[in-house]
Amino acid sequence: MNQLDAASRIKRWIVFAIVTLMAIDLVVVVSEKQWLSAFLILTIALLILLVTLFSDRLAVQIPAEFQILALVFVFSALFLGEVRSYYEKIWWWDIALHSTSGLLMGILGFLLVYVLNASEKIAFSMTPRFLAFFAFMFAVAVGTLWEIFEYLMDTIFGANMQKAMFDDPSGLTDTMWDMIVNAIGAAFISTLGWWYMKRKRRSFIDVWIQKFIQRNPDLFES
Repeated sequence: MNQLDAASRIKRWIVFAIVTLMAIDLVVVVSEKQWLSAFLILTIALLILLVTLFSDRLAVQIPAEFQILALVFVFSALFLGEVRSYYEKIWWWDIALHSTSGLLMGILGFLLVYVLNASEKIAFSMTPRFLAFFAFMFAVAVGTLWEIFEYLMDTIFGANMQKAMFDDPSGLTDTMWDMIVNAIGAAFISTLGWWYMKRKRRSFIDVWIQKFIQRNPDLFES
């Protein structure tokens, strides 16, 4: 069994474990008549299952390793963070997840722009510096859109996604720290990607790019 098959198998087991844990918790919250938590758990579980089932049918195939990180991130942010209140129980939980989101979105931006740069179907080329800059800005932009989403949820539905505190009822401090650590994560992964392209040093990004090319041969000319 090759490495890609191993990663895909690990992804299936992770999905099974996550959905099983959420199903058990769903039974508990329903028995306690916590309807909002039940709705959130059911929504998150369905989202994870749908993405997993249809990921292989998408026009662009994302490496299984990236999908594993994304699944764990969604589970940690939405289920553990929002439903199980880890944001309130563990002070660094929000910081860790926003840093991780910067890493993930930086990798995704890197893969997307790499397609444009490497494919001979596209009639232009970009320097390693610009590729890294694009990946950084992509991650920062996604992080900013998420903060806007949090603000709208708090304003319209009365949620507390911005984690308003007694000393900062507006949630501004939480929002700014989220954006800062997101930018730090994005800068780290963008710098690592730039170093790979500029110095030809091998990294996990290199491995993922090669798998991305292998799984999407139509995007590239031989």
